[in-house]
Amino acid sequence: MREKILETTGLCKSYGDIKAVRGLDFYVEAGQLFAFLGPNGAGKSTTIDILTTLREPDAGETTVGGYRLGTENDRIRGILGAVFQEGVLDGLLNVEDNLKIRGSFYSMRGRALEAAVAHTAKITGIEELLRRPYGKLSGGQRRRCDIARALIHTPKILFLDEPTTGLDPQTRRMIWQTIEDIRKQTGMTVFFSTHYMEEAAVADYVVVIDHGKISAKGTPSEFKERYAKDRLILSAGNPEALSVLLTRHGISCRTSSGAVSVELASTLDALPILDLCRNEISGVEIMKGTMDDAFLAVTGKELRE
Repeated sequence: MREKILETTGLCKSYGDIKAVRGLDFYVEAGQLFAFLGPNGAGKSTTIDILTTLREPDAGETTVGGYRLGTENDRIRGILGAVFQEGVLDGLLNVEDNLKIRGSFYSMRGRALEAAVAHTAKITGIEELLRRPYGKLSGGQRRRCDIARALIHTPKILFLDEPTTGLDPQTRRMIWQTIEDIRKQTGMTVFFSTHYMEEAAVADYVVVIDHGKISAKGTPSEFKERYAKDRLILSAGNPEALSVLLTRHGISCRTSSGAVSVELASTLDALPILDLCRNEISGVEIMKGTMDDAFLAVTGKELRE
């Protein structure tokens, strides 16, 4: 196992009678792409706010990069970067000035600051945007500038709170390619939340929370294997008769849009079913279980609810 760059135990946070975070225990290994998922209101943003020192927890022990949350917050801020749901750069200033102001928070001056801005602009692909006002940029361009702001001091761990929400698919891919390229070059840990399960599917590890508690965790493959089912889709001239045949042999199925679907414990379980009904079917498709299926099985909710 790699070194733990973040570990929290018994993390709790309430707002009056509302218990937003209720005893979270998890850790993140150095260099991981770590997905932190949950339906709206599950406690994701509150947890990220706590881990990035923006909110104080009510209880729990947390270390980030070996520093203890609550007593060494300044040191923690020095090794983390964060991109929040809403951009925090000044819309009236150009991108370069925004980055220089951010760099100055980390005691960068003169040539060191110029070099940091140039390097960060290069790795995030915003060199052509440096002299343009942040407020005049497109959503995708602003997002890359937000990431540059978070990387100006070369953090060890980057927090991303729904970084691609509202962006078109092409821009989302571009943002994630930028993040992955930087991660490969630097070995940086990335801790992210998202509303897009295809983004979580490429993570090294996934934690799902609901009602402030952990509901499931594991690698994406473990997650899908444990909670998602493959489906056998059968096309037939008479789907009702096919459904009766399968039910008579103890096979649970559903009929929809002229096709019959059967949940499979494993892909190979399709073979005896196909032998049974080969004379009744006109087409076959096996649909692999997805992260969306797994998420729905764990929480009972769509991710965007």
